[in-house]
Amino acid sequence: MSIRASLGYARACVNRATPAMGVGWRALSSKTAGMPSFVKIVEVGPRDGLQNEKTIIETSVKVEFCNKLSQAGLKAIEATAFVSPKWVPQMADHSEVLTSIERFPGVSYPVLCPNLKGFEQAVKAGAEEVAIFAAASESFSQKNINCTVKESLQRFVPIMDMAKDHGISVRGYVSCVLGCPYEGPIDPLAVADVSNALYELGCYEISLGDTIGIGDPGSTSRLLEEVTQVVPVEKLAGHFHDTYGQALPNILMSLQHGVTVFDSAVSGLGGCPYAKGATGNVSTEDLVYMLYGLGIDTGVDFDALIDAGQYISRALGNRTPNSRVAVAVMNKKMSGK
Repeated sequence: MSIRASLGYARACVNRATPAMGVGWRALSSKTAGMPSFVKIVEVGPRDGLQNEKTIIETSVKVEFCNKLSQAGLKAIEATAFVSPKWVPQMADHSEVLTSIERFPGVSYPVLCPNLKGFEQAVKAGAEEVAIFAAASESFSQKNINCTVKESLQRFVPIMDMAKDHGISVRGYVSCVLGCPYEGPIDPLAVADVSNALYELGCYEISLGDTIGIGDPGSTSRLLEEVTQVVPVEKLAGHFHDTYGQALPNILMSLQHGVTVFDSAVSGLGGCPYAKGATGNVSTEDLVYMLYGLGIDTGVDFDALIDAGQYISRALGNRTPNSRVAVAVMNKKMSGK
């Protein structure tokens, strides 16, 4: 039984429509009341997903991984990070990766740039979009980038100026929006302040990151109530790690608040090198499956997505994907049911 047939069987069991055929799913059932018709997924597997892996992945594998994600219909793929190889050895081949991937029409390939040097390297490699990051926690900022939150924002000013000169879009990340490994719970007002600062600097979108995956729907709701007071909801994205199994519930809550962009990593890859115990990002497979059930389109071809996840899982030593949906589909294929 094919993956789509398998999913169709699962949906029939809960009286839902069978998935449409062709590239990308088009939900046939009515959209759930109050939900958007489309959600944009920012695939962060090649960067946030791989950055903490101890085994160095070959550049050719990273390039093929990005290409497979593009083939799956994802419209934003965070390809790499222009960071010091001393601190993040996995990203040492950033320029080669960015110059070697196949650029699909209509797909953006943002790269992370923590400082001006990284930005300049990214520009030389042909970056058309970059991402910068700040933290809502002073302790995390010091541990991660050796400066205060205010100092980190000041460092971004020349990057924003150069990005404008080069016509490069800039996305902003805010780390530890729901909790910090050093400070514990974070005041939503602190997150709102940093988010507003990035927005005023010129970031076209602000991704709110639950870096240690400690959040729950209640804290997510309170966070968004504050942040949307200073940043338009259409300029916000959600970035949830699944440490406590709350990523999908947090995304559902975010959808109810009007957020329509979410970061995820195929096979649930990831983890933060500065946050002990933090597990991977929400799985792209699980996210797409949930959104489809809500009648929300993503433009993603699920068969190709599963293939991309299997590819990188094999490259990581035949690792079992950290995605319940991916494992269920794989098990069904193996059983022939």
